[in-house]
Amino acid sequence: MPGIVLLGAQWGDEGKGRITDLLACNMDMVVRFQGGNNAGHTVITGNEEFRLHHIPSGILNPSTLCVIGNGVVVNPEVLISEIVELNKKGINTENLRISGNSHLVMPYHIVLDTAGEQSLGKEKIGTTKKGIGPVYADKAYRTGIRAQDLLDLKIFKAKLESALKLKNAIIEKVYNLSPLDIDDIFEKYKIYSEKIGKYITDTSFMINDYLNEGKMVLFEGAQGAMLDIEHGTYPFVTSSPTIAGGASTGTGVGPKKLDKIIGIAKAYTTRVGSGPFPTEIEDSTGEYLREKGHEYGTTTGRARRCGWLDIPVLKYSAMINSLDCIALTKIDVLTGLDEINICTGYEYNGKIFENIPPHQTIMHKCRPIYSVFKGWKEDISSVKEFNNLPLNTKKYIEEIEKLSKLPVSMISVGPERNQIIIRDSLDFDSLLKDGKKPLLVL
Repeated sequence: MPGIVLLGAQWGDEGKGRITDLLACNMDMVVRFQGGNNAGHTVITGNEEFRLHHIPSGILNPSTLCVIGNGVVVNPEVLISEIVELNKKGINTENLRISGNSHLVMPYHIVLDTAGEQSLGKEKIGTTKKGIGPVYADKAYRTGIRAQDLLDLKIFKAKLESALKLKNAIIEKVYNLSPLDIDDIFEKYKIYSEKIGKYITDTSFMINDYLNEGKMVLFEGAQGAMLDIEHGTYPFVTSSPTIAGGASTGTGVGPKKLDKIIGIAKAYTTRVGSGPFPTEIEDSTGEYLREKGHEYGTTTGRARRCGWLDIPVLKYSAMINSLDCIALTKIDVLTGLDEINICTGYEYNGKIFENIPPHQTIMHKCRPIYSVFKGWKEDISSVKEFNNLPLNTKKYIEEIEKLSKLPVSMISVGPERNQIIIRDSLDFDSLLKDGKKPLLVL
């Protein structure tokens, strides 16, 4: 079972980084397959906190090869800063590779993203203003600049000149802003090419070679399934395919080589930015979850909207991703609540929906239907076995399994590396090399 996909099962920010870090201890390769520096993963090890935006979370394991796939869009300036910061903390980044087919975030993308979002006023989407949407738009329009273009600066400059003619016209005439200078941009990216050029290669052959040799490869997604450009809550989505299918298109690996798909889900629900959120809690309980769960974006610092666990969302995610199991995170955040709700369906104009509604108007205006469960007061942060959890905690997890029809195979009881419960349903033996268990569960 060499090909394992790990992705967010909700609206992102589910804690994918720490689960990737957990599994990466026994992976030969970790591959990021979509998104850009609009997403961030936070991994906490002891007193060290690592905030990763481009580089796969497996970078903290020196024996793991880390790949930025073709489906990712790369901001060279941010990537270089990330490399420098990791090096300062003693992390070796020589095991990093970047797909030559990944597209580059250019300064005009950021200008257009920011200006476009501001122009929408109350109808804004809630983008991170990192230029991600405009990069993917250029990719689809076939005018994008790719990482491999940094290896031939003559081609890079020709593409930059062509792109900047149109972009500056929009910047000046539509948004009434100052045009960007081609020489300034070229000189900056010339320096970038010198710093990251050694990492750029054709990663699709490399990934397939690892899989063909039976080596363990983990495919790491960013954001979450409900932000998928095709299947999410459009238009309040990201600009790339966040679901399991994106692991194939974003890396050059056929779907038959993806053997296990793990969905990461919080024990409650959060989302950032605009868009429908049926179970959102807009009172003191929502604030309690936000503060106790440190629900502020890794990339933007924005406060996340908080709500109860949404089973229709989880079932939908299981369907479109073919999830094998759930890794449940942040259940410790629920400790201390007298009652905990689980949304089992929605009501709209007298009609009950047990699944995601077929129309966005319903999703925006529906009323969540809740099952109510007793909370727990016991501290679970040091629990290592499922059976040692409080009775009400176990009942809550078992209800999630019953309603979602998926096993909960990992349970995070705190932010540290070792604060995780591994259950037999994960079939951990199939994820291990040389009979060794990950350092996190020793």
